[in-house]
Amino acid sequence: MSKHQRNTRGRRKEDTTVMNEAIRARELRVVGDDKEQYGIISRDEALKIAEEKGLDLVLLSPDATPPVAKIMDYGKHKYQQERKKKEAKKNQKKIEVKEVKFSCKIADNDIAYKVKHAREFLEKGKHVKLRVFLRGREMANPELGVEVLKRVWPMIEDLGVMEKAPHQEGRYISMYVTPKKEK
Repeated sequence: MSKHQRNTRGRRKEDTTVMNEAIRARELRVVGDDKEQYGIISRDEALKIAEEKGLDLVLLSPDATPPVAKIMDYGKHKYQQERKKKEAKKNQKKIEVKEVKFSCKIADNDIAYKVKHAREFLEKGKHVKLRVFLRGREMANPELGVEVLKRVWPMIEDLGVMEKAPHQEGRYISMYVTPKKEK
């Protein structure tokens, strides 16, 4: 096992890369780290070339005939892959979902107060989940919750797009609103 297949605690990583002595094919099509083509050579010869350069022999496509291997610094290659992953993750946009809860027997001024918060969230580019909680006997009339959300929708439709219309999720009637795209 090469030094690159172990992590800091000595346990084996979930790395399935076949390299150096673990390669079982007798003949390989070998490519150098500087894009140099060595052609089809024996595994022992390829290992010897890699060792002379102080690099690893890494199997790239084992299903090809003959299998393709590359002479490279595997540790450096792995590090660059991790850096690319971190960079891609950093550039991803994280969607934040805010939730605004209502009840079936909510007063108009309370609706206006909660809608004000929903509008603020939409203006900041956050997704909003509007939910009406059904208590006790209200479960028998879920349309009361749908009516509350239908009263709320005209107050926020200028800022948002209704992704999911009001629907029942257990004890809640939910509606999902995303901010409108700026042109």
